[in-house]
Amino acid sequence: MLQKFGEKFTDLFKKTMPDSFVFALVLTLITGLSAILFLESTLLEILESWYKGFWGLLEFGMQITLIVVTGYSIALASSTDKLLSKISEKISSPLQVYLTVIVLGVLLSMISWGMVIIVAVLARELALRVKGINYPFLIACTYLSFTSWVTGLSSSIPLLINTKDNFLIKQGVLDQVISTSLTLGSSLNFIIIFIYVFIVPLIVFILIPKSSKNKELKDLIIGDQQDVKISIKEEAFLYRSKENNLSDKLNHSKILQISIFIMGLSYLIYYFSSNGFDLNLNIMIFIFIILGLVLHQTPKRYAISMKRASNNVYGIIFQFPFYAGIMGIVMYTGLGEAFSNWIASNASISTFPYYSYLIGGIVNFAIPSGGGEFAVIGPSLIEAAKQLSVSLPPDQAYNYISRIALSMAYGESLTNLLQPFFLLIVLPVMGSGTRIEARDVMGYLVVPFVILFILESLLILYLPI
Repeated sequence: MLQKFGEKFTDLFKKTMPDSFVFALVLTLITGLSAILFLESTLLEILESWYKGFWGLLEFGMQITLIVVTGYSIALASSTDKLLSKISEKISSPLQVYLTVIVLGVLLSMISWGMVIIVAVLARELALRVKGINYPFLIACTYLSFTSWVTGLSSSIPLLINTKDNFLIKQGVLDQVISTSLTLGSSLNFIIIFIYVFIVPLIVFILIPKSSKNKELKDLIIGDQQDVKISIKEEAFLYRSKENNLSDKLNHSKILQISIFIMGLSYLIYYFSSNGFDLNLNIMIFIFIILGLVLHQTPKRYAISMKRASNNVYGIIFQFPFYAGIMGIVMYTGLGEAFSNWIASNASISTFPYYSYLIGGIVNFAIPSGGGEFAVIGPSLIEAAKQLSVSLPPDQAYNYISRIALSMAYGESLTNLLQPFFLLIVLPVMGSGTRIEARDVMGYLVVPFVILFILESLLILYLPI
């Protein structure tokens, strides 16, 4: 029965869901109109807020682009290809493929959400080798696994409020950091982890489509895209001149590349010895870059791999500013703060964590970035939490505030299943050379969203703080 629901939602999304860029444009208009209707903002104020925010995600956009490109570059290395081939040879059935992708994706995303790129590359390799794979559903499985990041080491909101001199402390909203032992180390988070590791694969198992007719990867590849291209090593050789002059020696120098790799590795050893296992986007990208250097061996091979890996990141590059513009309207018109204050004014100490969960999910459609969203509505939510918990002992009050922050993070993460923004991370890899669009994938995510929403709602409402 759930299989049929998944297929029906997929058909519905194909008929009604526009391209992800159109989604961003429509959302821009809705957000602007909301500011006019609810805050009586002027058109000029909205335009100024929109333009001011337009460039607010440039750093984040470049980070996402580099995560995709550097991760994909690693996958293009011959040694990586051999490793993935060995793994895929041991997996022979569609069921094994789906469960391998979802479990591995959940576990790796808990380390860093950027690692979903590795899962995407493996999933594509498996789809090429195993017959009977419903490829849009496999992409949905990969993307679904990504949402576990909120429970792990790269969860932005828990990490932010545990950072010394964070913006909440500077603004006087908090007077001290909130330890990750109260958020990521809480009983609530461990139960959510259990759900992702054990319940989500079960959901995938139940939802596996019965048919893969016309939906296998070989059916969806456009034209001659499935033809085998020359290897990176062979292409690099074509650039050598007969004279083998100085420029050729430098372009194909293993010593030069290894020297830079050693520099990078030395810094990574220093970084982790000084900071512990502290993963963030920047250090994750740096690891990918350094690993790519050693895997591709020479500057020319690495440059070719990066060129190939960059072919499909256009969606990220040109859509990010529009989502940043939406964030600007929400932030600078005060729409986000007004919305969260309105919700908070109708909440009690027992219901406010759940309201925060809903706020996080709703605002995520306009600001699909955990850190960015928390910067907009986090201060007002924390202030409301402080007022509601004023009668509690200090330790219980901080436990309560941590529950508010964590609830918002879960809401923000879960609605990514209905928001095609972060699908831009997976599609450049898995959709390369195909005619697959977000609408082909999103329908399969509706049932998992509903199940996870119900489970998380019950936990946030009734699990003791």
